[in-house]
Amino acid sequence: MPHVNLKMYPGTSEEQKEKIAQEITNIIIKHTGKPEAAVSIEIAEVAEDVWMEEVYNKEIKPNIEKLYKKPGY
Repeated sequence: MPHVNLKMYPGTSEEQKEKIAQEITNIIIKHTGKPEAAVSIEIAEVAEDVWMEEVYNKEIKPNIEKLYKKPGY
């Protein structure tokens, strides 16, 4: 605990993904006090042409009231 599932358009390098994951990990550690070993992060690439159908309509829209950060699109 916790597990973060991050979805983004393709094009981010593996090095960038590792830096993103480490920064997210550091924030979680800072604010929860959990050890690094407790944190897991998945980064999945979703093509722009299917984003609305696969991510927005299935995950974001039905859960919009639960989101701590809502999209602006």
